[in-house]
Amino acid sequence: MIKVSLISLGCAKNLVDSEIMIGHLHQAGMTVIPDAEKADVVIVNTCSFIDSSKAESIGHILEVHQNKGMKKRRKEQKLIVAGCMSQRFSKDLSNSLHDEVDAFIGLDQVTKVAPIIEAIYAKERGKKEAPINFIEGKSTYIPDYDTPRFRLTPKHFAYIKIAEGCNHPCTFCIIPQIRGRHRSRTVDSVVQEARRLVAEGVKEINLISQDTTFFGMDTWEQRPNPRTPVDSSRGTALTTLLRELNAIPGDFWIRLLYTHPAHWSDELIRTIAECPKVARYIDIPLQHISDAMLTRMQRETSGDYIRDLLKRIRAGIPGIAIRTTFIVGFPGETDADVAELCGFIRETKFERLGVFRYSQEEGTRGAKMENQIPAKVKEARWHQTMALQQQIAAEVSKSHVGRTLKVLVEEPGVARGEADAPDIDGRVYVPRELAVGEFVNVAITGFQDYDLLALPEGQKPAEYKVARRAQ
Repeated sequence: MIKVSLISLGCAKNLVDSEIMIGHLHQAGMTVIPDAEKADVVIVNTCSFIDSSKAESIGHILEVHQNKGMKKRRKEQKLIVAGCMSQRFSKDLSNSLHDEVDAFIGLDQVTKVAPIIEAIYAKERGKKEAPINFIEGKSTYIPDYDTPRFRLTPKHFAYIKIAEGCNHPCTFCIIPQIRGRHRSRTVDSVVQEARRLVAEGVKEINLISQDTTFFGMDTWEQRPNPRTPVDSSRGTALTTLLRELNAIPGDFWIRLLYTHPAHWSDELIRTIAECPKVARYIDIPLQHISDAMLTRMQRETSGDYIRDLLKRIRAGIPGIAIRTTFIVGFPGETDADVAELCGFIRETKFERLGVFRYSQEEGTRGAKMENQIPAKVKEARWHQTMALQQQIAAEVSKSHVGRTLKVLVEEPGVARGEADAPDIDGRVYVPRELAVGEFVNVAITGFQDYDLLALPEGQKPAEYKVARRAQ
């Protein structure tokens, strides 16, 4: 029996691809093990979003190759490179990683990984032969509700990829070239998958795609102005999906990740407000607020549009927590642009915020632009914006003290509230004896910058101190 180990890198969307590969390996009768050194085949599911992710992917590939060479019994181990970096650079990597890699597979081969492994064994290649490249053209694959999948997340939360690809022309981003055009699943497909997950005990469903708010719009004959209310008569839309997911029996959260500001509507705001199972949290990457930067980035929005949208969201969904991300150091960015961004951050007081230093990605229009920003300037602007957000985060955390929150216990002593997505947001520290994977109502007793300290309702502070020391 062939033993396979899979190393999954990058974002949650990549993680779902890894889960699908493992599901198909199990279905084919292959054994999946965590220890790469003991595997017959190692798959590295790579990321290629920015330079640092590419470097991490290359590092893992070389580490696997080095480790197999150190043990005689593993010299025949096969190494497969999958994922975004493979899809994007397989031809170049075939030359640079000639001796290290046995095969490259792309995003459309996640369901074919078992026969690909069998094909590699059927054709033992010599040292001078090039790695086998199984990638065929642009990606078109999208999973369905019955796609074999082995979840790699804890039992209490899961990701559902509701669409694949992206149609946006952002000049800093390579994703549309890697993952292809936007293609949505059907509402029924997503709902069936969600029903099964809830039946398995999942307490939080995270909806993901490259652009979650564009869900279903690719099926419309003519795209409406994204700023007008969604017309459900046109067919599939995110609002339709949310209402059907909200109708599934059970106590669980539905979390929206990766929403593009250009596709928000009053109908979507109203739908979230009327669906109690949809977490009072939205992830809406804005990237900048300066009109000059938004234009150069081709974000299809303006500063005034963004400000108005956020006001409508906060007014329409009481208690909403807004997460966003910004990019500093994009070509042509001035001190005035950064000052406007900082003023906007200070004024808006985002509950959750992250900042990226611009990465000059090969193949993007941004990479060819004049007035590239020096690395030291990018770093200084990153520190400036993040220092500001740290102050705001402390203010936001302090405002929760004395309030009661519903939290999901993530691990012993650690929970998350509605305002905290897995892996990327803050934590709520709770007594270790609380059951993992369950909802608990807690009273917030203190904070530490991005994180909160809490007790179950009715528990005394002295008991809490004992629990905290036990950690």
